[in-house]
Amino acid sequence: MFRTGTYNVPLPYVIRSRKAKTFMPLALLALAVGAFGIGTTEFVMMGLLPDVADDLGISIPAAGHLVSAYALGVVVGAPLLAALTARMSRRTVLVGLMALFVVGNALSAVAPGETSLLAARFLSGLPHGAFFGVGAVVATGLVAPERKARSVSLMFLGLTVANIVGVPAATAMGQHLGWRATFLGVSAIGVAAMAALLLLIPRESAAAPSAGGLRGELRALRSVPVWLALGTTVAGFGALFSAYSYITPMLTDAAGYADTSVTLLLALFGVGATAGNLLGGRLADHSLRGTLFGGLVSLVVILALFPLLLTTQVTAALAVILLGAAAFVTGSPLQLMVMEKASAAPSLASSANQAAFNLANAGGAWIGGLALAAGLGVTSPALAGAALAVLGLLVAAAAWAVDRRTVTPGRVVAGHLPERAEAVRH
Repeated sequence: MFRTGTYNVPLPYVIRSRKAKTFMPLALLALAVGAFGIGTTEFVMMGLLPDVADDLGISIPAAGHLVSAYALGVVVGAPLLAALTARMSRRTVLVGLMALFVVGNALSAVAPGETSLLAARFLSGLPHGAFFGVGAVVATGLVAPERKARSVSLMFLGLTVANIVGVPAATAMGQHLGWRATFLGVSAIGVAAMAALLLLIPRESAAAPSAGGLRGELRALRSVPVWLALGTTVAGFGALFSAYSYITPMLTDAAGYADTSVTLLLALFGVGATAGNLLGGRLADHSLRGTLFGGLVSLVVILALFPLLLTTQVTAALAVILLGAAAFVTGSPLQLMVMEKASAAPSLASSANQAAFNLANAGGAWIGGLALAAGLGVTSPALAGAALAVLGLLVAAAAWAVDRRTVTPGRVVAGHLPERAEAVRH
């Protein structure tokens, strides 16, 4: 047995780092495989909209509702499924969520019409947030305390790599073999993830939590710091999606790229997101709040400079990479902060943070669209995103102020031990 963190993990389930005498649980690989499948199915629909619309005989805007249906499933399913499974073994929950993911994508592949496909996409989205939420709790329990953020970033690695490899490959499959083949392929990834979860996650590392079930989880969310952390997620990632939702017209109309070049540029965004995710996990293990503030400040600067950077094709490509990196540096710190603020309900809080990510997606796209509709120019969504990132900084600063006021030096207020521990560490 090897003690990696909260749990004793059998040696066959870990691999040793060549650089240091540390061990990385192979269970993180299983979580990353699941995240890869989820990331692929979430974003591939955007590339397949014309094919789906033509096959079903509907308009492109109507096909766009399939994207919204998935996002709605995430928002509904994240807290709901996490709460309903609060007493179950987390290993069992993860496998069950991935099974639901497989069913949803398989039904998408055989859906005969628009209505049934909308329902299947909603079903596919239900396990998304809960998987990342529960997975983050399992991941942090598998490693030493000083490596928690890094473990979360390794799970999220599957999501960011999906933007580099999974989405382009799945889009190409759909264009050559039909869009239904894409969802069958994603279902196969889900089956592989289920097998990996069963094989690589030790039972003792994801046993049923001892908290007071659904009521206890909900009670733990009655906390101002938790809601401030969730608010930071909504504002911070809303800044990203305000710009990213309209990145194609910005690259073609402002930077002068051809439409055929956009796919490669979006892959560059995935490269930046992957680098930022890994960097954020490493830095957050040293200073969670410092990494969060640094990432948000970087996001403000990059988005504010977007109109200038998009004046040439070289700097536009750099801007896309930097945007992904700056946004995803904050991913692991935000996830870990929410879990720490709701230490009595980490699964529900972590899943709620995934719902917050999707609210940020919808809200950011809406605000960016308002800037465009107001006639402020093709790069105006980026400036609107900069304003949202400033709002995220203000909310994060408010959370920091609440922590300092709640726990003063030399005195720990009853019920706020996690906050005090985090204040000392950061």
